[in-house]
Amino acid sequence: MKIEVSATSRKAQGTGASRRLRKTGRVPGIVYGDGEPALIDIDHNNLFHALRKEAFHASVLTLDLDGSKQQVLLRDFQMHPFRQQVQHIDFQRVSPDKKIHMKVPLHFINADISPGVKQSGGIISHVMNDLDIACLPADLPEFIEVDLSGMAMGHSLHVSDLKLPKGVAVVAHGHTADAVVATVQIPRGAVEAEAEAAAAAAAAAAPAGEAKSAAKPAGEAKPAAKSAAKPAAK
Repeated sequence: MKIEVSATSRKAQGTGASRRLRKTGRVPGIVYGDGEPALIDIDHNNLFHALRKEAFHASVLTLDLDGSKQQVLLRDFQMHPFRQQVQHIDFQRVSPDKKIHMKVPLHFINADISPGVKQSGGIISHVMNDLDIACLPADLPEFIEVDLSGMAMGHSLHVSDLKLPKGVAVVAHGHTADAVVATVQIPRGAVEAEAEAAAAAAAAAAPAGEAKSAAKPAGEAKPAAKSAAKPAAK
């Protein structure tokens, strides 16, 4: 998917200049990498809707800056604390012959036909939602597909199990290859139900003799009361 962004150059800098720019419906930004940084501004509404698309965050974009087109990546953006307003945006230029590092989303498929779900009633838990990769700009995928059709109950899918597109490699961080991507687990409600059933069965199987008697022990006989009568007078 080719995504194009239109921008214009700006010269004014500083907080006051950026505030005035935002009041006109524009978003201040910057383009850096492979040359001098360039200050830009972009139409807010177009940018706001573009940011809601997943592909905008994980694609090589075409930036049309004053009629000159260049390939860039979205690197950062800031939103207003409580308004739906983009405050600032950063792009990085890319070269076709230099590898780039990007986080791309993971798309999970075939969960409903996996043995752990279809036959055992388990649920899929997504441990990772994106993956840090390295590749040339032309090989950058919009997403990486994760096939869950072979997942059985209690099993896990690791980064090393993923089928990566041609020219794409995982950026290693420590034990990245062993990192868990997804697992199949028994639903929490089912685990609690099994525990309650096991407790009930254990209670029913307990010997009757182990039950404590609710009756109190019989008290000892009290000594005969002394006669209160006085001896007869002589």
